[in-house]
Amino acid sequence: MKWPLSFISQADFENHVLDTIKNYGKKLDSYDVKKFNSNIIDPIKLIFDKSVYGLSWEEIIKSEIFRQRDKSNNNDIGYFHQNIFKYMDSCEVPPVGWDVIFTPDTEINVGDGVNVSRVFVEMKNKHNTMNSSSSAKTYIKMQAQMNKDDECACFLVEAIAKKSQNIAWTVTVDGDNFKHKRVRRVSMDQFYALITGQEDAFYQMCMILPDVVNKVVSENKGKAVPVDSVFVELEKQVSDNKINFVMALYLLGFNSYNQFKS
Repeated sequence: MKWPLSFISQADFENHVLDTIKNYGKKLDSYDVKKFNSNIIDPIKLIFDKSVYGLSWEEIIKSEIFRQRDKSNNNDIGYFHQNIFKYMDSCEVPPVGWDVIFTPDTEINVGDGVNVSRVFVEMKNKHNTMNSSSSAKTYIKMQAQMNKDDECACFLVEAIAKKSQNIAWTVTVDGDNFKHKRVRRVSMDQFYALITGQEDAFYQMCMILPDVVNKVVSENKGKAVPVDSVFVELEKQVSDNKINFVMALYLLGFNSYNQFKS
């Protein structure tokens, strides 16, 4: 099959996917009861979830393990979204400071008739991951960069935005609204289009991604699919101590609480 992406080579893309998978690291380790309860689970939530969703205890335990893994995996997907740009022309992924710096050979129009020579990027996985305080802090950082560089723009790029967009970003700082044409809020598809000059670049990447991930995983079997022992261990506790499953969960979360500890 002919490689369909013109803005990144097949070798670079596969290496980037492999690096992202490697970042999963210890999250692929199997879960036992100790690891399962390392941050102390909420037994009451699990009781509600079991009844409300009509699941078995085994399904609930698997669901909670998946939730714990997934919470950490968001950072690894952030790595994928950010570091892919180090393989693209005119892009830099610095170790500190900005997530991506784009310096094209010629001036580019970033929207609203604004032409710049450089774009400094802060990247977020999802549109709702910033509160008002972090938004204000990011905006102030962008203002400071523009004060130093009259020929730059600053982008907040969102992998999962509410909609496809490239707009001036309005932010409230200390009760006042601020908006500047060179400070922009940009969805990932629009950022790919700006970087590559190809309107459907992000779409094309998404279309090839499942096949590449499957290929890379199948070729790199160094880490086996984890086999979790939490449910089996809890069932053994139920049997050995002649308690029910609910009590086994309570003893994970409340083992030092009044009455439970005895």
